[in-house]
Amino acid sequence: MSAAAKKQNNNLAILRKDTVDAVATWVRKYQERGELQLPPNYSASNALKSAWLVLQETTNKSKQPVLQACTQNSIVNALLDMVVQGLNPGKKQCYFVAFGNQLICMRSYFGSMAAVKNVARATDVWAEVVYKGDVFEYEIKRGRKHITKHTQKLENIKSESITAAYAVIEFGDERPDYTEIMTIDQIKQAWKQGPNYREGGNGTHQKFTADMAKKTVINRACKGYINSSNDANLFKKHFNRAEDTIEEQRFDNEVAENANQEIIDVEYEVDSNGDTPEPGEADGNGMAEDADMPDDEAPPISAEDEGYIRDASVPGQMTIEGPGF
Repeated sequence: MSAAAKKQNNNLAILRKDTVDAVATWVRKYQERGELQLPPNYSASNALKSAWLVLQETTNKSKQPVLQACTQNSIVNALLDMVVQGLNPGKKQCYFVAFGNQLICMRSYFGSMAAVKNVARATDVWAEVVYKGDVFEYEIKRGRKHITKHTQKLENIKSESITAAYAVIEFGDERPDYTEIMTIDQIKQAWKQGPNYREGGNGTHQKFTADMAKKTVINRACKGYINSSNDANLFKKHFNRAEDTIEEQRFDNEVAENANQEIIDVEYEVDSNGDTPEPGEADGNGMAEDADMPDDEAPPISAEDEGYIRDASVPGQMTIEGPGF
């Protein structure tokens, strides 16, 4: 083995100790404190081993290895997000994505369903598409939607005729089903949050519109249920952290782009009705150029800034911030 290869192996061994092994230690501490209950059939050790293998082969948009391009702090956070949610990249439940120099763990829709089943004890999660000509009816009771009727004819099933999609989370107890409904306009707006969708293009969203619509509404339903019904604070933070990181990176990019621009104060003229015109709003659909997302749609951005592992830059040392630390 060459000297360069030995050095690379040594560096990987050190990085693994300061990331994978560190996460395993913190997971044990969470469990000892009673803050984390993993599914009985979930092995954190196996998931971390699978993730480490995946990370060694993962590159960013510039084809740089993410283990070199991303901060050690973000690698630790991404692995911790994965374990707390009970996900495994070997089962295609999550992906590791470089967003600038930040590594994030993005759930696939398989991962969203697994998370809801693991934490909320859901028995099933499914989705359907509504086409023009379908008979589709639902009612709203105390803010909750309930599908009352959906009938469909074969001749209605055309990609260009999709009008909506819905997802249902079912429980095997007294809890009512949780339903999310999205119109095709809302679905496309969610797709626009990611770099892989182009209006009028010929990509995955156009070729498999129904499947992609189902994925989007399933992700929305799972996220909505977790954030509205689950009281596991630790889980919520790690469930939402990927989106929080993306939003933070977008903000940092906007600040950097406008840092050297002159700020001009503008006085808005009051019209004859006494109203002041609103200043124009910048388009917020763009993603940072460094985002290297999988073909799954990126979920709509939310910003709930929470404390996480802040400093893992010193090998063998970490400072943890947040509730309980």
